[in-house]
Amino acid sequence: MAKENTDLRTGTLYVVATPIGNLEDLTYRAVRILREAGTIACEDTRQTLKLLTKFDIHARLISYFQPREGQKMPLLIGLLRQGKDVALVSDSGTPGISDPGFRLIREAIRAGIKVVPIPGPSALVAAVSASGLPTHRFVFVGFPPPKREKTRRLLRSLEGEEGTLAFYVPTRKLGEFLGLAEEAFGDREAVIARELTKVHEEFLRGSIGELREKVESLKLRGEATVLIAGAGRTKKSFETS
Repeated sequence: MAKENTDLRTGTLYVVATPIGNLEDLTYRAVRILREAGTIACEDTRQTLKLLTKFDIHARLISYFQPREGQKMPLLIGLLRQGKDVALVSDSGTPGISDPGFRLIREAIRAGIKVVPIPGPSALVAAVSASGLPTHRFVFVGFPPPKREKTRRLLRSLEGEEGTLAFYVPTRKLGEFLGLAEEAFGDREAVIARELTKVHEEFLRGSIGELREKVESLKLRGEATVLIAGAGRTKKSFETS
């Protein structure tokens, strides 16, 4: 049982952030919690097993992924009610942030179970912090809708937002997404952050139109974090003197 659990009646649900690329980003505290928790709820057991092997962690793995979260919820809540600790992880980053986890966390709270965050890596925070765009206010929108028209309506609804806008976008859809963004916002300044913490980490900066032209000539894989300046911002922030 994890040492931080002071409730003798139920276990604790630990929400553990895991590396988004570089395995050295796993915190000492996260390593300890993963070792001490009897069960780890994860998205893809194969992906999580790579991390556990790296740090010589041995635990029971239970797959917990969308859209089958509801099927595993009774089992996990049952373990917690029996006094057993559960560590919740996603394939990378912080659980619940455009990843599975919200439903289990909410159900645990409703059941009176203690929920403890173990903070750490997040693609969103990493991208915003190094983007060069204003950080005093930003709005995390997550993944845009899969259908083009719904994405268009979403972007238009954000036209007046003054904070930096943050999206997760599959790289295969970057060109289409930036085209719709330029249509909704005009040619604002923007940033594409990809492969964060990995060998080929890259920040692409410029106007929305410039970035759209650039990505259309590139063959990219995976997902990217796209940041767009809020209303009233010019596209001059990245110009050099």
